Amino acid sequence: MQNFTVIPVPGPGAEDVVVVDSGPEEGCVYTGTEDGAIFRITPDGGIVAQVAHTGGRPLGLELAADGRLLVCDAHRGLLWVDPTDGTVESIAAEVAGVPMQFCNNAAIAADGTIWFSDSSTKYPIEKWKDDFVQNTRTGRLLRRDPDGTITTVLDGLAFANGVALAADESYVVVAETAARTVVRHWLTEERKGLRDKLCSDLPGYPDNIARGSDGLIWVTLASPLDPVVERLHRAPLRVRKLVTKIPDRFQPKPQQSVRVRAFDDAGELVHDLDIDPAAHGAAYHMVTGVREHAGRVWMGSLQESAVAVCDL
Repeated sequence: MQNFTVIPVPGPGAEDVVVVDSGPEEGCVYTGTEDGAIFRITPDGGIVAQVAHTGGRPLGLELAADGRLLVCDAHRGLLWVDPTDGTVESIAAEVAGVPMQFCNNAAIAADGTIWFSDSSTKYPIEKWKDDFVQNTRTGRLLRRDPDGTITTVLDGLAFANGVALAADESYVVVAETAARTVVRHWLTEERKGLRDKLCSDLPGYPDNIARGSDGLIWVTLASPLDPVVERLHRAPLRVRKLVTKIPDRFQPKPQQSVRVRAFDDAGELVHDLDIDPAAHGAAYHMVTGVREHAGRVWMGSLQESAVAVCDL
């Protein structure tokens, strides 16, 4: 890694990032913040401009072939956002007539199918720690077909989070934050419908994931493994619920770190970036979004009013 640069944005919690991969805006980066704003950042980080406002809490971002942004809004569900004029269109707020609690991350297939996660059916984003500590395992991987039909593909997931498709769309993967795994659901040929793991026993808690321009699946580790949290996950439910009711200052907290990994289709580890921002004269932590584009790795954070970038 040659450098690590932090680029401030005028809003709290720039949770995810997506990079324009072609056309006149190639290399520009989009991110969304806690106050509902969507920002475009020039490749050099010199210009940060607001292009839209969702009216909710944008999390995962994806770019469609027509230039629109697919936004997973924790409050409003799946949205199309046009960055040229700021238009916002809701396309999925409910599943089987029940409002989603925590729409989180997505991937778009070539035919327009959208694969996306709903992290919890019990808790909204404001209470993400409650779901994580209690380990409710109510997360879901969902599919929205081009005709608008929504299907639950996988359920019972331990805080369903990042979603990505293989380069050849032979599988879709979803991060299980509380289980420290990335689950794979096969889509083609003789393995269609089968489920396994792209990677497991991660040294931290995965958040958003994304396929890079290098074809690899990039995985954020928002916080290192916490022995206290691991013990809580094995404790009786009444104990886990009790912990979430004590004052926040006494509850387990994400440790400050910057770490992302990249895996190939065989689940082999290709990159492991464990960065000390202070060594680069910067302050940054809790990486929850990642995109590799042309040898640059962009990162977002649920906690920071900034994105970060480094060169491989």
